[in-house]
Amino acid sequence: MQLHWLKKQANALELYTIDVILGRRAGASAALYGALLQMLSWLWSAAAQAKLWLYQNRIMRDQPLGCLVVVVGNLTAGGTGKTPVVEKFARALRDRGRRVAILSRGYKSKRQPLWRRWWIRFTHAEEPPPRIVSDGQKVLLESDEAGDEPYMLARNLPGVIVLVDKNRVKAGAYAIKKFGCDTLVLDDGFQYLPLKGRLNLLLVDKTNPFGNGHLLPRGVLREPIKHLRRASYVFLTKSNGERDPELEQTIQQYNPGVDIIECAHRPQYLQRFGVPVTDAAAREPLSFLKGRRVFAFSGIATPESFEKFLRDLGAVLVGRERFLDHYRYTDEDVAELFAMARRDGAQCLVTTEKDAVRIQETQSCPLPLYYLRLEIEILRGAADFDEAVGRICFPQDPVERGRGVV
Repeated sequence: MQLHWLKKQANALELYTIDVILGRRAGASAALYGALLQMLSWLWSAAAQAKLWLYQNRIMRDQPLGCLVVVVGNLTAGGTGKTPVVEKFARALRDRGRRVAILSRGYKSKRQPLWRRWWIRFTHAEEPPPRIVSDGQKVLLESDEAGDEPYMLARNLPGVIVLVDKNRVKAGAYAIKKFGCDTLVLDDGFQYLPLKGRLNLLLVDKTNPFGNGHLLPRGVLREPIKHLRRASYVFLTKSNGERDPELEQTIQQYNPGVDIIECAHRPQYLQRFGVPVTDAAAREPLSFLKGRRVFAFSGIATPESFEKFLRDLGAVLVGRERFLDHYRYTDEDVAELFAMARRDGAQCLVTTEKDAVRIQETQSCPLPLYYLRLEIEILRGAADFDEAVGRICFPQDPVERGRGVV
């Protein structure tokens, strides 16, 4: 019970920090806290630029692995809709005959005990192999061990290898040797410089491209905006279809001539929680939400976009609860959510797919619980996603080949 209380307090502190970053808080304490965050962000900026300089000047060296490496990442912390893009790219590459492995660091996954990590270091024992989330045939780890995104990718991508390790060079070499992979997709790999990507696909959230312009922790930028120049292609995500000349001009200013592909995250259907994803009978069409009293909850970087989807689909949001990004739900959390939903007269609860994998599948559900399945749709820059993959990863144009694409 005490641990649950501490977890709730940590959640409240981080939400307060987000409010300060986004300018939602006023007063002396918020201003003082913001000043502290600003000083820390200057240190972050210096470290990020120094690291890039060391790699660019070959003082620190990347390690090529002799195969196609596709990096999918962003300049900001969370919220660009990266996982559906990784999934679509991996599926399209797999369907074109590539042997694909997704390499993830497994953010907020369960790590080895501290004593075990120190024992390996002091005894000079060989490092353990990467964690195999999927061997291409079946999912081998649960979400708490794998991390929610790798687990979700493994569940949705039969035929694709999914590995988790902070050392993506080691994981990539393992994928090549053990599984015969010829294509590596680095999930959230734009800042991972030891393994150089032949293709750097940079995702920019069109609704909030660069936050408040500050680096972490005063803002959401992981590195300065000028590092847009490192992108091979820029994907504008969460688009409503309308052009944004100012944003496009900023991108071209730092990366003249870069191809911009605009896409949207489109809801597909509702999946009943606790039922295998292959069971089509457990799906509800989006029209199911129209006029229905819904309690929404999520632990993602941009909960506003999820809640807007539900409203746009006709749901009546009688209540909502927001948690931190990657928040792992306890039984007490879920019981409280169902109690709040009942109190508010909800007919069902709806969450995101990323949140659903962080709830125990054995969880009892006194009310129906669904998650919203999203997929990527190309709006501009290619006729569809398959064409985008073909143009980027299988180019015929010698100019494209000159970018190092194979």
